[in-house]
Amino acid sequence: MDKKIDSKIYKYSKKAFTLMELMVVIIILGLLASFVLPSLTGKSDEAKVKITCIEMKNIAQAIKMYKIDNSSYPSTSEGLNILIEKKYFEDGKLPKDSWGNPFIYTDGENGFELISFGGDKSEGGSDDIYYSKCQEQEK
Repeated sequence: MDKKIDSKIYKYSKKAFTLMELMVVIIILGLLASFVLPSLTGKSDEAKVKITCIEMKNIAQAIKMYKIDNSSYPSTSEGLNILIEKKYFEDGKLPKDSWGNPFIYTDGENGFELISFGGDKSEGGSDDIYYSKCQEQEK
């Protein structure tokens, strides 16, 4: 009878993990996280840039439609607000960049340019996004 009781105790005591086994699992998970997390952190900014380029493309389509209807691009002084007045956007609102800022519009001899100042919200930063560069990246 003594052997039956000992085998039952041994049987039940092996169902739990030891502290050492838990520590090994935690260390392995930590190592895996240290390899995976750095590659994911830059993806958020990269996605915001892509979304901003898509919004610029939508605005550019409205600007091109304006040119077809009016034989010229809007002037810099008219800006993008003329597109709202002429109802080129269904919801009556201008899209904003991924950081919630309005786009900057300039016209020129060779067309137009849309600019987003990016996350730092100031002109001249390394994160400024230009519509012309978005187009180059698509090709």
